[in-house]
Amino acid sequence: MKKPKQDNIPHPQRNGSGGLDTGPRNIELDLQNPDLLSPPVTDHGTLPNLKFSMSMAHTRIEEGGWTREVTQRELPIASTLAGVDMKLNPGAYRELHWHKEAEWAYVLEGGCRIGAVDQEGRNFLDDVRKGDLWFFPKGIPHYIQALDEGVEFLLVFDDGQFSENATFMMSDFFAHTPKSVLAKNFGWTEDQMAAMPEKEKYIFKGEVPPALQSDKVVSPTGDVPDWFSHRLLAMEPERFPGGTVRVADSRNFKAATTISAALIEIAPGAIRELHWHPTDDEWQYYISGHGRMGVFAGSGLANTFDFQAGDVGYVPFAYGHYIENLGDEPLVFLEMFRNPLFQDVSAAQWMANLPPQVSADTINVPRELIEALPKHKRPLATRNR
Repeated sequence: MKKPKQDNIPHPQRNGSGGLDTGPRNIELDLQNPDLLSPPVTDHGTLPNLKFSMSMAHTRIEEGGWTREVTQRELPIASTLAGVDMKLNPGAYRELHWHKEAEWAYVLEGGCRIGAVDQEGRNFLDDVRKGDLWFFPKGIPHYIQALDEGVEFLLVFDDGQFSENATFMMSDFFAHTPKSVLAKNFGWTEDQMAAMPEKEKYIFKGEVPPALQSDKVVSPTGDVPDWFSHRLLAMEPERFPGGTVRVADSRNFKAATTISAALIEIAPGAIRELHWHPTDDEWQYYISGHGRMGVFAGSGLANTFDFQAGDVGYVPFAYGHYIENLGDEPLVFLEMFRNPLFQDVSAAQWMANLPPQVSADTINVPRELIEALPKHKRPLATRNR
């Protein structure tokens, strides 16, 4: 790895305080996390770690692709949600399986076919591509198969202790069931089952699936009533001076009964405004760009964390926070919640809808500054609101 030039090496110093760090250190990590090395003067005390990069997670390599995860094991504060980054090569399968947890997904690159059958035998089959979502309720069996370009996607589960390495798979189930029982159950002979796998297949090679219509099976009980996929990027976003917001929750994605999300795009120099979530922790995944998040935990505690593409962030419910784009390209990330509805409280909207003198007296600013605040929520902001 190319070493940074001496004059680009950061040190823990600020405005004449601190000093040089001449001892052993990981300079590349310091360059990625300048607000940990030299925090803003507004930081105080120590919060739990609220960041973990997928690049630092263990990667499981299989014949048809790879996967890695950030759970409560890697990010101990993340008790409500866990995430998986998975890649399938063209035609490869994430085999037939099910979970104790609900599965929410966002397609990062490429495309895949997803299929499921619910408890009433109703069918679901769809092709999803970059920017699309899917959601499978807990216990619903499903599979994923990459299309001709391959696919990479983010999976999010509604339990921080979830692990992708501990799911229920058909191959594993059958490998641990006597063949005599399988024969009775399905009407097969043991000779017909001679090639059955002896352990889970998990991610394995396959042929690129045919056209969607030719792959569909007609069930006597019909199709699932609430479609398990959603075209997030096809939604018209809410536009603000500082960027765009797309929200997917049970109001527009009815199948998503336990997880809601927002896709946020912050323009260079703009911020995701000061806000907090009144009922739920926030699990974040950064898709592109780089920025920083300032988090206020009450009792005078505040820390700042830096984020790049592939990082996972976490904010406990009620913690005040903002996210600032520090780069020259849009900062794009997902906010996810273990709740069917997306909810946040805007600091600006709160103050704007109080008697103006109350807010002015509280933070010692002229009353006219409070009176000029917009009464409608504006999640993204630039310097000139």
